[in-house]
Amino acid sequence: MHHLTEQELVRRENLNKLVSAGIEPYPSTTFEVNSFAIEIKNNFADGDQTYQSVSLAGRLMSRRIMGKASFGELQDNTGRIQIYISRDDICPGEDKTLYNDAFKKWFDLGDFIGIKGYAFYTQMGECTIHVTELKLLSKALRPLPVVKKDEDGKVHDAFTDPEQRYRQRYVDLVVNNHIKDVFVKRTRMYNSMRAYLNAKGYLEVETPVLQPLYGGAAARPFTTFHNTLDMKLYLRIANELYLKRLIVGGFDGVYEFSKDFRNEGMSRYHNPEFTQIELYVAYKDYLWMMDLVEEMVEKVALDMHGTTKVQVGENIIDFKRPWKRYTMYEAIQHFTGIDISNMDETELRKTAHELKVHVDNTMGKGKLIDEIFGETCEGNLIQPTFITDYPVEMSPLAKKHATKPGLVERFEAICNKKEICNAFSELNDPIDQRQRFESQLELGKRGDEEAMMLDEDFLRALEYGMPPTAGLGIGMDRLAMIMTNQNSIQDVLFFPQMKPEKE
Repeated sequence: MHHLTEQELVRRENLNKLVSAGIEPYPSTTFEVNSFAIEIKNNFADGDQTYQSVSLAGRLMSRRIMGKASFGELQDNTGRIQIYISRDDICPGEDKTLYNDAFKKWFDLGDFIGIKGYAFYTQMGECTIHVTELKLLSKALRPLPVVKKDEDGKVHDAFTDPEQRYRQRYVDLVVNNHIKDVFVKRTRMYNSMRAYLNAKGYLEVETPVLQPLYGGAAARPFTTFHNTLDMKLYLRIANELYLKRLIVGGFDGVYEFSKDFRNEGMSRYHNPEFTQIELYVAYKDYLWMMDLVEEMVEKVALDMHGTTKVQVGENIIDFKRPWKRYTMYEAIQHFTGIDISNMDETELRKTAHELKVHVDNTMGKGKLIDEIFGETCEGNLIQPTFITDYPVEMSPLAKKHATKPGLVERFEAICNKKEICNAFSELNDPIDQRQRFESQLELGKRGDEEAMMLDEDFLRALEYGMPPTAGLGIGMDRLAMIMTNQNSIQDVLFFPQMKPEKE
């Protein structure tokens, strides 16, 4: 139990006074709401006969007492509206004095109240609800942080420290109104993608989060233990290998919004749990999937903003199709002037040193190329850009390129300097897949903690035959950051992971 502040002690006294006066501070009730603050403010015209019998519920956010009358502000799910309470107009009769005493003395800012009444305009021209009935719905025992305006109209808010805001998102949402909008937009983004994929006839599915073997990506997993089965399990780092099993099983198109877990560093682009959408479509390849990504993300921008142009920080990012395309080697040559396409591991390591790219001895050819690309190219890519045709060593689950030896049919979309999606023509040759898994095991022995495990059941599924398939993963949190103009992943997650709170 934390040490009660003076304000918290006062609120507990008010609670006791309410109870003594016969007012239940936490009534068990359904309070029927028929109107919302912003709807009334936007639609009520002075002299109208509309909104003459309204019922609203929300938090009491301010109060001014003037003799027999009081003004206050009620904040509901949509925003704030002024309320006016006069002792002589409150019904029912015997509660008049009681409710006036209670409202003036024992109600606190942040309390949930229900009001009934009618809309009118004050002499100051402010849309207001004249309250005829007032009910306490829930007592707040802690004060909300106070939002103050100075003479210049600048808002000073006692709740701007990001760490506090992420820890106590429930307070952040109450006092910083714009925060809710980010999350409403995030949900609209999901709805837009769902509608697009469902219209194409693809099936939304669910696959296991607890997996006996983790796979489908290069990452360190979280480990857990199942007591009854007496076995170690992993939280999934991806759902790829399960969705491909469903393609083997005869579905033509499956997708999943998948909460994935990676036991790695945290940054403004990385949270230990994050969401991807993964999509697999039979009889298609990566070039087809590139067109789908452009079309779908363009639609998301239009659905969310009414335009393909989105303000992100200082940049306007335009999602209008077609997007720019480079092969990985072309991109590196374009931004560094160096052609690395024929280099072996030793030459790549030397080139990395020359470019001042940090590498170490656990890195094989694929990782070296990935580091060079990440350090020299990604930071230059603001507008959505496809990078295609990756080295085979970087992509253990992608199909070898039809015409370019040593490469695979893979693309990533980079936008605002970060990868937002990854896709390939899926590897469906079980013999080649086994060899790729085995070379991953070798990298694991060299100390690569992100190397993949060998999944015998997945290989068995491939041996039953998987049609040619295109697969895609889009990082939903990163896309949400771009679509809502937030510069940190923590700002698009309601409850980001935090270190333990200090007492």
